[in-house]
This record gives sequence, C-alpha cells and structure tokens, in this order.
Amino acid sequence: MEQNNKTITNGVMLNAYPDSIGTKLCDTISMLKKPEFKDVFSLFYVLPTFFNSDLDRGFSIIDYNINDDLVTTADLDALNGLNIKLKFDIVLNHLSVASPQFKDLLKKGNQSKYKDFFINWNEFWKGNGQKNEEGIIIPKEEFLNKLFMRKSGLPILKVHFPDGTEQPYWNTFYQQITYKKIAAADLQNIKQLTAEQRIIVSEKINDAIEQNQDFSSIQFEDCIPFKTEILQIAEQNRSYLGQMDVNAASPLVWDFYEETLKKLNGYGCNILRLDAFAYLHKQIGESNFFNKPGTWEYLERIKQIANKNSLMLLPEIHAEYGLHLHDEVANEGYTIYDFFLPGLTIHTIENKSSKALLNWAKEILDKGYKTVNMLGCHDGIPVLDLKGKEINGVYNKGLLEDDEIETIMSTIIERGGRVKNLYDPSGKKISYYQVNATFFSALGEDEQKLLLARAIQMFMPGIPQVWYLDIFAGKNNYEAADHGGSAGHKEINRTTLSLQDIERGLKTDVVKKQLEIIRLRNTSSAFLGKVEINPSTDDSIAIKWTNNNTIAYLEADLKTNMFTIHHTENQITKKMIF
Repeated sequence: MEQNNKTITNGVMLNAYPDSIGTKLCDTISMLKKPEFKDVFSLFYVLPTFFNSDLDRGFSIIDYNINDDLVTTADLDALNGLNIKLKFDIVLNHLSVASPQFKDLLKKGNQSKYKDFFINWNEFWKGNGQKNEEGIIIPKEEFLNKLFMRKSGLPILKVHFPDGTEQPYWNTFYQQITYKKIAAADLQNIKQLTAEQRIIVSEKINDAIEQNQDFSSIQFEDCIPFKTEILQIAEQNRSYLGQMDVNAASPLVWDFYEETLKKLNGYGCNILRLDAFAYLHKQIGESNFFNKPGTWEYLERIKQIANKNSLMLLPEIHAEYGLHLHDEVANEGYTIYDFFLPGLTIHTIENKSSKALLNWAKEILDKGYKTVNMLGCHDGIPVLDLKGKEINGVYNKGLLEDDEIETIMSTIIERGGRVKNLYDPSGKKISYYQVNATFFSALGEDEQKLLLARAIQMFMPGIPQVWYLDIFAGKNNYEAADHGGSAGHKEINRTTLSLQDIERGLKTDVVKKQLEIIRLRNTSSAFLGKVEINPSTDDSIAIKWTNNNTIAYLEADLKTNMFTIHHTENQITKKMIF
C-alpha cells in the first residue's frame, strides 16, 4: 500500500461510512470513479466501522485493525490512485468491552495486566463519597454536581469479575447488557435443588430476562436459601456491549495510543479526528469535560505522537459558543470543527437574514481560525454550540439568542427531526444537545434551499466536509430511527444508498447542481486565496474569493433563495445561476 503525500489540501471532503454506498467501501470507490464525480472530492472522512467495532455505529472500537467485512487494502490503494486523502477517527476516551484489553480484565479480574487500563469507579472515588445499597460509591455532592453527563444516571457499567464480585467501571457513553436464557441443567451444581425446582427457577429467570426485570425482584419461594448461587449462575450468562472509559493515567494507555497512530499512518491517514478527547482527563473536584490543565497536557502528548506520524489533528469538541473553548483550542494552533455553521445556515435561510452567519464568517477571518465545516454529518445538527454561557458571573453572548435557537429546534422537529438531550446526575434533562435529521428534511425538503445551503458552505472559510446523503437530497428515515435502539435517533440520517440509488440521483438537478458547486470549490485556485465578506443587505449574501486573477464570487438573495456564482479564470468569467 503506497502512502499518500501528507500535505493537506484545501479541497472538499466526502464523509461516509464504508458501507454508506452499496455494501462495502469498494462501492463508494466505484461511485467516485464515475465521470460525474471527477474532481469533486480531494479528501474522504471514512467513519470508524472501517475498524473492528461493535456499538454506536463504529465509535465503540474493538481494535484498530481493518474491518475485513467492509474494507480491503486494495480500496486504500484505489483511493490513493484517485488522489483522495484520508481522515480517520481515534476514539481517545473509550474502547469496547469486546476489546482485547477489557476481555482480559473480565477473564482475569484483579490479576489482569489491564486492571488499571480502565477506570474502576469505586477505586477512583475512594474516600470521596459513600457507598449506596448496591455497593456503588456516590461522590460527594460538590464533586457529583461538576460531572457532565451524556446519559441519565451515573456513568458506570457494572461488570462481573471471576471472583463473583460486581465491579463498577466508568462508562460515559453507550452501554447494553444482555442475558442469555438458562436451562434447568445450568443449575445442576446446586445439589440441594430438585429437578422440578431447577425447571421452575430457570423459567422464572427466563421470564425476567424476557420482561427486562431485575433478577433481585424474583420471588424464588422455597428456593430462597439458594438465591445467591442461582443469581451467580444467571449472571455468568451476561454479555456486555459498552464504551468503557480508558484510564489515561496508565502508561499502557499511552503505549496503545503510540501503536494506534503508527497503524493509522500506515493506512494512509492524513487527518486524525480526536473523538471525545475532552472527556479523557478526569480528576476529583473537576469537571469530567475539558478540565484544565490536564486536558491540555494530554492533548500536547497526543500532538507529539501525531507529529511523529505526520498526522494533522482535529479535536472534536461540542460546547456553547459563549464558553469560548473553540477559541482556546484554535489559539493552541489546532484546526477546529465549525459546529456553528449547520444551525447558522438553517437560521439564515429560514429567517432570510444573513447577519449572524456573516458575523461568524468575519470572526473566522479576523481571528485566523483554521476550520473544517459541515452541514449534515453522521451525528446530529448541533444547537447547544450556538448558545451563550455565563462564566464567573459574566454572560458571554452566543451566536444566536436562545429564542432563535429554540425556533431552529422547533422547525426541525416539526419537520420530523429527533432530539438528543443532556442530563444532570439525577437524570433530569438539562439541555437540548443536538437534533437529528437529514439536512434536506431540516430545510423542509426544499431543493432550492439545499442548493443555497451548499453554496454557502462552499464559500465559507475552511475545509468543507460533505455528508454523502445530503448530496442525494436524502430524507428522514423514520423506520430506521424507530428500530435503531438506544441511538436510533441518529439512524434517521444514515440511510444506505444502493448503486441504483446513485444512478437515479445522478439524473436529478439537485444532485447535478450540487456536484457542480462542489467541483468548483474543489478545483478553483480562487479558494486558495483571500476571502472577503462584501457589504450587503441583511437579506442577501456576497462573498468573494480572490487569488491573483482567479475570482469566485457568490451573490445570494435570501428573499427568493436564488443565487449566482461568478467564476473568473484566465480573464474569462463564467456565470452560474441557481
């Protein structure tokens, strides 16, 4: 496998799973080889089912080996031949329970080499809280109130150790516990039980499994003296899915990072997205989200490893604009995600007002931010990111007012979007986090609005990242969302497209016109030059890119959603009216 040149272009990035098109990555490559896609993309963000994973559509990594069911090394050679550079994820904060490290822990318990690779909740909080009736330490209130929750309840998964004990491990994100049904024969080692009792007990346990009932509530009647032994046998049939937080205080974790970044470099990775890095550093008395200076120290260590492997880092962080974490990350020299653009674009088009969007564009230019932006993506449309935030008694304004953000939320939900929330330690909802919908459906499935949104994205500063489904004007997939389990809201925007879907889509105006706009952004040297936000009325947009004598100029009328792109090259101007 030949290596890509590690220079990062300023071109356009495709974003998809290996099986978003057809059944394997080779089908996406077949699409990219079509003449309609010539010169459309320079980069490809391949989502982490590229690796071996099991939960959260790839973000619960088992190991960073290539997933042979979806990807081959020939695929990587083909992408290199198309001069498409690659972006991958490293999920810094957690690994799957099916990872070799956690499996070793489950098998060997306290004797495992990886005992400290993950975070035993009770060990972490020892001396800083009280155990409840389940043997879980509840941190002191002043510590507990600082925790930032991604799901209701404590962020733990209790696992069964070989010595019969239950150990709570830190689990910030998803988890799933399943029990296999037992047979009467599984109880034969409890000699005091009669054959009839074994049948009755196994039926009671299996009924509880079917009804998702807590085993401790089962009435075992005349078998009560053997309840502990019975439950131990039932628990041995437990299986887990979960994203277990790693303990970055362990040298073994950093050895793992070293090995992983070297491996990703070998696959041809150019850009490395740091997923959930802000949750990695944990310290008693501090928030578990971007606490300082620990998070900065970890980020610097990762950067040193990345530099050895010629990788550009892209830290992923969702936080309110008013917190200004994006400023801090950018000021350290990192490229940042423009998570503000999706909501601002919807606000601009629906309210026919460019003020907030252009203020943000000017801030990017004034502060010299390096960004990767998007409209749709594998996750949701961010809204929390647009909010203001009170810091030390001073309120920092957001990019939009709270009522404007609520209007965006309400509009998308009325059009079929689903909501993901944040919680406090008691399980009470404290905030909207993001709303899940295709970008086309969020815009009311209006093709002209989608074309305008794409033009706005292509003319904004930064590297544009394009979700595969948006190119084909994908609509909300309610059936997938309804059957998607705990993360089903995300499946609304992850519909797999067949090669026949691609062929049909390429005959439609909304697809052909998007590809025309994207191709211009990907190929014109104007976008390697300077950008100006030209004076305009509140209901219009005028953005010009200039590089010597090559010019790309967007003029949009928000009253009608019509727009024109002027492109001048070699003293010849081409006018594209949409």
